[in-house]
Amino acid sequence: MPEENRTAVTEFILLGFSDRREVKIPLFGLFLLIYVTTLGGNAGIIVLIRLNACLHSPMYYFLSNLSFLDLSYASAIAPTLLVNLVAQRMTISFFGCATQTFLFAALADAECFLLAAMAYDRYMAICHPFLYSTAMSRRFCASMVAGAYLSGGLTSLVHTSFTFTLSFCGSNTINHFFCDIPPLLELSCSDTKVNEVLLFTLCGFIQTGTFLVIVISYTCILSTVVRLHVAEGRHKAFSTCTSHLLAIGFFYGSLLFMYLRPSSSYSLDTDKAISLFYTVVLPMLNPMIYSLRNNELYFIPLNIPAITRPDPDPNPGLLDCKE
Repeated sequence: MPEENRTAVTEFILLGFSDRREVKIPLFGLFLLIYVTTLGGNAGIIVLIRLNACLHSPMYYFLSNLSFLDLSYASAIAPTLLVNLVAQRMTISFFGCATQTFLFAALADAECFLLAAMAYDRYMAICHPFLYSTAMSRRFCASMVAGAYLSGGLTSLVHTSFTFTLSFCGSNTINHFFCDIPPLLELSCSDTKVNEVLLFTLCGFIQTGTFLVIVISYTCILSTVVRLHVAEGRHKAFSTCTSHLLAIGFFYGSLLFMYLRPSSSYSLDTDKAISLFYTVVLPMLNPMIYSLRNNELYFIPLNIPAITRPDPDPNPGLLDCKE
């Protein structure tokens, strides 16, 4: 491809969901409500955890960062979606499209690492309660969160760099509501085989690697919990994990479906619906999911007792905070 064609496209047009005005207006109201709810729910969790001394524990530290990721995640996508529904023609600059792609990919990858860190936290709290305070120190938790952000940023930088050095010399119309990598690859007039392999390899490594950490952690948790002699201890142990498992199921299910399929099976219309779920709807659902069985937010991390104790207290090491 001649070098001059690489800069032929200076902006992209986002098709969004529909050109019909009678459909756009109700969708705008619905998505605006979802976005406002997302901002309020996630910001509320961050503020509550920050202000409540009873919630200054590793579990809630990770949860506040998850809320920050969800809030940022939605804010990188929802404003573009809302503008698309009220504008006659939604355009985004080449640089703006690259920025949105970078932010989206970085936050999605960081959330994978953070969900894995949360699973490890539950593993330590339930399977090794007497080592929990030492192992999950503030510095170690901060290092895991920083590693999640750094890893997400680096992998996103690779994806974005490889995508936006392709040639876009023909149509500049993206059949999507935001700048995502698969529709951009469909639009490029360059050979995208390297990009497809890179997307499959890196996303596969991150998603399957972090998912494997989660599976191993919960396998150990299940093995420990089923051997507990105290029914109340088993119930409370499962209660602390239910919300996290729901969030994992929704997030990984949609991502694995989106990015770990062969390119021949892509349907952009289907992908738009799946993308809408995990970029706009799921960030709104997460605060609700984590509040379902939460009594302090509403729950405090459990330290499950050693199995060999004859009459174990189901809540050793709990923070004794009375509101």
